[in-house]
Amino acid sequence: MRHSLIRRLLAASAPAALAAGLMLAQPYPALALDASTAAQNQAPAALEPAPLGFQRRVLPNGMEVYTARDTSTSNVTVNVWYRVGAKDDPAGRSGFAHLFEHMLFKATRNMPPETFDRLTEDVGGFNNATTYDDFTAYYEVVPANHLQRILWAEADRLRSLVVDQDILTSERDVVKEEYRQRYIASPYGRLFGLFLPQTIYREHPYRRPGIGSLEELNAATVEDVRRFHATYYRPDNAFIVVAGNFDQAQLDAWINQYFGDIQNPSTPIPANDVSEPELTTSSDQTFYAPNVPLPAVLIAWQTVPWGHPDRAALTVLDGILSTGESSRLYRSLVYNQEIAAQTSSIPDFAQQAGNLSAYAIMAEGHTIDEGLAALRAEVARFRDEPVTAAELDEAKNELIANALRERETVDQRAFAFGYALTMTGDPAAADREIGQIQAVTAADIQRVARRYLTENRMQVLRYLASDEQNPETIQNKNVDAPVTLASLTALEALGEPTTLAAEGEREPIPAPGPAVEPATPTVADFRLDNGLRVLVAPRRGLPLVSAQLSFDAGASDDPLGKPGVASLTAALLSQGAGGRSAPEIATEIERLGASVSAGSGVDFTTISGNAPSNVFPQVLNLMADLAQRPAFEAEELERLRSQTMDGLRLALSQPGSVASQATARVIYGGAPYGQPASGTLNSVPAITREDVTAYHAAHFRPSEAVLTFSGDIDEATARRLAEQAFGGWRDPAGAAPAAADPSGPEQSPRIIVVDMPGAGQAAVITAMRSIRRTDPDYFALSLGNTLLGGGYSSRLNQEVRIRRGLSYGAGTSIGSRQDEGVFTASTQTRNDAADEVVELMLQEIGKMGQQPITEAELAPRRAVMTGGFGRSLETVDGLGGLVANLALYDLPMSELAAYAGRVRAVTPEEVQAAFAQRLPVGRASIVVVGDASQFLEQLRAAHPNVEVIPLSELNLDSATLR
Repeated sequence: MRHSLIRRLLAASAPAALAAGLMLAQPYPALALDASTAAQNQAPAALEPAPLGFQRRVLPNGMEVYTARDTSTSNVTVNVWYRVGAKDDPAGRSGFAHLFEHMLFKATRNMPPETFDRLTEDVGGFNNATTYDDFTAYYEVVPANHLQRILWAEADRLRSLVVDQDILTSERDVVKEEYRQRYIASPYGRLFGLFLPQTIYREHPYRRPGIGSLEELNAATVEDVRRFHATYYRPDNAFIVVAGNFDQAQLDAWINQYFGDIQNPSTPIPANDVSEPELTTSSDQTFYAPNVPLPAVLIAWQTVPWGHPDRAALTVLDGILSTGESSRLYRSLVYNQEIAAQTSSIPDFAQQAGNLSAYAIMAEGHTIDEGLAALRAEVARFRDEPVTAAELDEAKNELIANALRERETVDQRAFAFGYALTMTGDPAAADREIGQIQAVTAADIQRVARRYLTENRMQVLRYLASDEQNPETIQNKNVDAPVTLASLTALEALGEPTTLAAEGEREPIPAPGPAVEPATPTVADFRLDNGLRVLVAPRRGLPLVSAQLSFDAGASDDPLGKPGVASLTAALLSQGAGGRSAPEIATEIERLGASVSAGSGVDFTTISGNAPSNVFPQVLNLMADLAQRPAFEAEELERLRSQTMDGLRLALSQPGSVASQATARVIYGGAPYGQPASGTLNSVPAITREDVTAYHAAHFRPSEAVLTFSGDIDEATARRLAEQAFGGWRDPAGAAPAAADPSGPEQSPRIIVVDMPGAGQAAVITAMRSIRRTDPDYFALSLGNTLLGGGYSSRLNQEVRIRRGLSYGAGTSIGSRQDEGVFTASTQTRNDAADEVVELMLQEIGKMGQQPITEAELAPRRAVMTGGFGRSLETVDGLGGLVANLALYDLPMSELAAYAGRVRAVTPEEVQAAFAQRLPVGRASIVVVGDASQFLEQLRAAHPNVEVIPLSELNLDSATLR
């Protein structure tokens, strides 16, 4: 949608963490356990989650209704799923279903544009939608007392959508920027989003990208959109899912009232059930694109649709192949051979067909042929020999635990249910999924590998940087499809176009009901004898427990001139500890179905664990070994340095990543906050084992740490487990390092252009010094930030995206830290619009401190903050993060319960005064990274003091960037 998730774009996100240079969160500890926990080392018993519990009824017009009541939450979610997706795009109109999804958030007869944001975001909830190949789903999460209003609004846009040329033009421009951001500016976007589907499918419309092409987006007309809506958006082609805190009888009455009388058109829905012919021959193709920093290779096979009995076995196979650091691909290509910067596999099971692909982004100096040989060898092992019992158990436990985590909130449960229903037509399909995973055997995996993943069916995609000899490969366009424009409802059958009614003639929006306040838990707070502070925030529901062990040290404590030490130290914790090697650690954590990571931020370093409660004691002991007994083997450091360097090379190929790192230098210069947290191409090779061990010895001490438990745990259990795992830990000799001055002296504003010729988009950041988290103006600036750039309906996004279609999204961050933080306004836009976006940013930032803010405008933003806070309380990790942050910033635990009151107490005058004093626009610096030939002249006309730095000359080690 507005933040739409097209299914195949999930694949493009696979290299995202590496490409951004974020080498912080490596999954996975496992470690030496004492005798008291030896019995827990047995494989955990199979989990049997409760059914999702949705009830079904059908309205007379054919619309299905599924509901699940949950009074433990103060929220409710409404999903409306339509059985139309990218596969139904008419020939010559690829991207149409996705474009139409955007338009459904605009006007209806009774709702002016952006009303959905007023009804959701402005009351503390959110809305979104997603277009997959087979469906389009619209969903909202709101406080429970707003349920009636959302049902009314969903029915109104089904029955009376307004489609006009202005709306079409605006949303089409936004989708174009989404296309540029996801496919053109992203180094590997074309490979996963464009070239893979057109290679693996030959007849099915799945071969077209869901986002379409710029040419076919431009071809869409208002008449096309109206006909598409009439054809597919009808009660008998939709179902509603409602989950959360509601009264069942009242809900039924509202659904009858708003949806029951919507009539179905007499025209049939176009048939679209293409049978993709099975590929029985292999292919080997090479694709070229600009800005590909490291070569990549991908192999793919046709497999089965989502509802096929073999999907479970293929899913477990995929888990063994690529999930986590104990997976076959990671261990072979990244860990042992060290030929790949990243490798993974992508299972893609749609309604009518499916595929499985595996890829490798090669490490510096290694070739596609090496990667191809290694990928083929690992897949061949599945055909040649059964997987081990240990591998099978690991994959199952991890898949089942992840399924639990994906059902923590009401909206997650509703989506899991709706997705399975769409794929199969069976309301019980989601409840059977975990049992199907548990039933998979080693013989099943070998059977499906021999059936589907054979050499004669394999499609090979090689991906390289284009040059003069090898021009960029052009996306397939104008691909035939079973649905045509002629298949859609005839224009003459539509009647007069719907228009927005005059204000006095609109149906009134229902009033909200009595509020249901979120409850915050009482937090237990105590210390062990060694000084370790322990916090316990219980939350009943799913059998999940989260733990966070946080240290008062981060990237700002890196030695000057050696950025990246904190990041490498955190990443190395899971690469050998407690007498176990990195592969043994990864194997153990994945056997438990846990998620454990260690990462260093700017101010703090945290080891996090999340696990089913039946294995959580083991996971906590693993975390204890990571913190207290890391090996820091020289071989592991060298391997991680190499991986980090590849990640940095990928980061430097993306405008947004470059702009972010350059901004830190502009705002902080040579101070610790100015150093790139993940290191640089010069600093990382110079980091030694001595640097890492010294950092760990200085900063990892119990008296300076906080251990936070949240979820399915009580104080007594937490105390006992903390004492067992950490009670024997002692501070090293000597005092902790004295606090540095991380922000340093304030820098003069600068305007920097980093010239990246051929960049698919320009990244634009406006930034200035911000505040400490403990500053008295924190709540005033945070609330003002939500008004300025915190959400879809914020001022900046309204100007940049909604009114002008210049970006897929624009936002701001207050950026508070232990010391002076950094405020940023950021977006990506087409290159020739960069100068316009800069001026819009400065204009909107300036207004915050220069013009009065009304109570009517600020009140909804209070709901944005309190609503987001309430949703964080619904997950064990979210709750734990809130509690841990209070402790890390030396704030009292009472602030958890006081949060909503503090937000509501902020006045418009306080917001304006805080922005005028703390964030005056005259202090702003500007960083633009993109193809300067398309915007430099215009930018320089407004800002003559602009500095231009070619990307090849950018020096992130220098305070001046030169």
